Amino acid sequence: MQQSDAYRATGCYNLLCAGFIQTNNRIAIGAAISPVSSPGSGQYDITILVWKDPKLGNWWMSFGDSMLVGYWPAELFTHLSDRATMVEWGGEVVNMRPNGEHTSTQMGSGRFAGSGFGKASYFRNLEVVDADNSLVSAQAIATLAENTKCYDIRSFSNADWGAYFYFGGPGNNPQCP
Repeated sequence: MQQSDAYRATGCYNLLCAGFIQTNNRIAIGAAISPVSSPGSGQYDITILVWKDPKLGNWWMSFGDSMLVGYWPAELFTHLSDRATMVEWGGEVVNMRPNGEHTSTQMGSGRFAGSGFGKASYFRNLEVVDADNSLVSAQAIATLAENTKCYDIRSFSNADWGAYFYFGGPGNNPQCP
């Protein structure tokens, strides 16, 4: 989600955000990614990096090891002229409460965080770009799940995956009416 004014009034997703300049026509922003992981079988990762060009101030996004996707011009951001003060990773589900019940839309694989590797969805190697323009492991990670009977999250850290978390859930279920 793009927030150019620190969550004050704006917010949009993917190419619904005005101003993103896509420089690579091999990537379809907002499209499905393939192959996908499935519980109990092969697990697949993608790498996404967003960083600020120190010379021009544009915010670039790359996919994989080095495939540039595009950038958000510096002038779009009134609160990111120098640096970001917060970074968020996670999932989101729109809950319009059809028929007065919580949506049955699952988050991630539909499995809760406690299911762990091979079942729950995850983000790993959470890193930020520091003042020296170097990648460093994210620190002081706080987690939030609005209704842990519908979706949840658990964070961890180790030498192989750095900072990481498992997350997800089924949405509507007997404990999440």
